[in-house]
Amino acid sequence: MADSSDSVSVDMEFMPFAGKEHIIKTGHGSVSVAVFGDQDKPALITYPDLALNYMSCFQGLFFCPEAFSLLLHNFCIYHISPPGHELGAAVAGPDEPSLIVDELADQIAEILDFFGLGSVMCLGVTTGAYILTLFALKHSRRVVGLILVSPLCKSPSWTEWLCNKVMSNLLYICGMCGIVKELLLMRYFSKEVRGGVDVPESDIVQSCRRLLGERQSPNVLRFLEAINERPDLSNSLRKLKCRSLIFVGENSPFHDEALHMTSKLDRRFSALVEVQACGSMVTEEQPDAMLIPLEYFLMGYGLFRPSHLSVSPRSPLSPTSISPELFSPESMGLKLKPIKTRIPRQV
Repeated sequence: MADSSDSVSVDMEFMPFAGKEHIIKTGHGSVSVAVFGDQDKPALITYPDLALNYMSCFQGLFFCPEAFSLLLHNFCIYHISPPGHELGAAVAGPDEPSLIVDELADQIAEILDFFGLGSVMCLGVTTGAYILTLFALKHSRRVVGLILVSPLCKSPSWTEWLCNKVMSNLLYICGMCGIVKELLLMRYFSKEVRGGVDVPESDIVQSCRRLLGERQSPNVLRFLEAINERPDLSNSLRKLKCRSLIFVGENSPFHDEALHMTSKLDRRFSALVEVQACGSMVTEEQPDAMLIPLEYFLMGYGLFRPSHLSVSPRSPLSPTSISPELFSPESMGLKLKPIKTRIPRQV
């Protein structure tokens, strides 16, 4: 492990599922990594979407008891925050160099070196999925699998580029104002949970709105500008050596991009799960829909949910809640194929 002078550790026992935060100095700036679990276990690294950290991007998934038991039983979790996105982050100074996506991917390699990690499983959402995919392309021997949620792989479309430019200007002039928050919430969530005139916002949207208010707008701006200049990875995706599982909400603004990415991956080693009535952030909006596909995907690595945990009748892992096609070993085992799933809403 790297010398202790290269990082600062912060106890986070006030957080759910207590862990420890490390501020790690890399060749491209400092990065916050929150570590949860037994570090002797295989590593799962996560990377969130724009303006989020692990608390606002992965909390819904890890608050599901079955997902928590599946992932924490098999992995030590390393939550990487984009530069300046961690809780209590300082404002990036005017002399800070611009962020570049290649350097963000290289930071991950330095983080793995710091913790003495070899190859890892990766879980990323949208922008985070792009960074982890780029990392897998640049450091193929260090990635055993990719779990990508509403991923990006192409350069920004004109629509996305223009929206990002509007957000950049607003962040520069007004900070994390109401309009920026609305644009980000539209990026993350479906209209059903964002509410409207007659329908109130859901709790997850209200919580996310509050957490966005805690972000330092100059830090979000730096990350957004890097993502808006990202290169197209499409022609390189066939070179990926690892298995990939892609989730996308059917109402995500990046739905077509996820389909495009799936078409470019080797179909022998990739699968697509389309989640109905859901936006981009499946991890928060419909985390239950991820459980069975994740379980089958991890079975391919010899990883299982602890058998002593019982499944309640209302559990999302109850057979009555899941589409029968997911129980075919062929669908998410060694031979993967595109599937659709929808978890019925509890009344």
